[in-house]
Amino acid sequence: MPKTKVDRLLLGGHVNGGVKGSVSKAEEIGAQVMQIFLGSPQSWADAAPLEKDVELFVSQVAEKKLGPVFVHGNYLVNLASNDAANLVKSKNKLRHTLFLADRIRAQAVIFHPGAAGQTSKPDALKKVVASLKEILKGYKGDCKLALEVCAGAGTTIGDRFSDLSTIIDALNGDERLAVCLDTCHLFAAGYDVSSASGLQSTMAEFEKEVGFDRLIAIHANDSKTPLGARKDRHENIGQGCIGEDGFRRMLRHKALRHVPWILEVPGFSGKGPDRENLDILRLLAS
Repeated sequence: MPKTKVDRLLLGGHVNGGVKGSVSKAEEIGAQVMQIFLGSPQSWADAAPLEKDVELFVSQVAEKKLGPVFVHGNYLVNLASNDAANLVKSKNKLRHTLFLADRIRAQAVIFHPGAAGQTSKPDALKKVVASLKEILKGYKGDCKLALEVCAGAGTTIGDRFSDLSTIIDALNGDERLAVCLDTCHLFAAGYDVSSASGLQSTMAEFEKEVGFDRLIAIHANDSKTPLGARKDRHENIGQGCIGEDGFRRMLRHKALRHVPWILEVPGFSGKGPDRENLDILRLLAS
């Protein structure tokens, strides 16, 4: 399995097609790394790809020198759910995704921890920890579970780095856990990654609370909404409130440059991550 921290900048995007069609789409946009869904992100139904399709996917990824590969978790998963049935489905879904992602040799399953609802955040965090303990019980694969920082809408968990460190610390620093930063989510949550001073303070807080050894991927998205808006609204690189200067600084930051960057932008033609956005990232990074 490829290492997460690499000696060169790796850029890519989220591509559709799952294990059967994503490799060709990654090639179309000039991606070096890729993120996919395993099945519909808005359905509880479990993906069940044929073994021949899994083997073909793995061989194509190796042949095209793509990777690492990441899987984005299902959007319905809420490891802090107050609904007992929903919580069981959430745990089962994420565990199934993890085991399947390991079969396709993905680096990590990137997922949103969930939302507290009417529960206090401390109690919700405890529920997430208990859920992750169940999900990881007996798991011996190489694929990690990566907690994604969130934009902070409603009662979502993970809008502060301290949320992530609380979960990881409660699981005794389990090496099967990692973290994914999303530039839009950070900005929406109040971390000013658009300015030099804001980026410096954001990175200092992340290093103190979580540590860069946990950082496995970065979702590269500009933000349609201003700093601290707490809204998850992705924009094409340089077209939003973070801007080109913000991305230029992030791409050149010593702790971020060697982590895979994954686009989740709307695309200039409205069809998702595209070659144009990747070219912008490469230009800003050079």
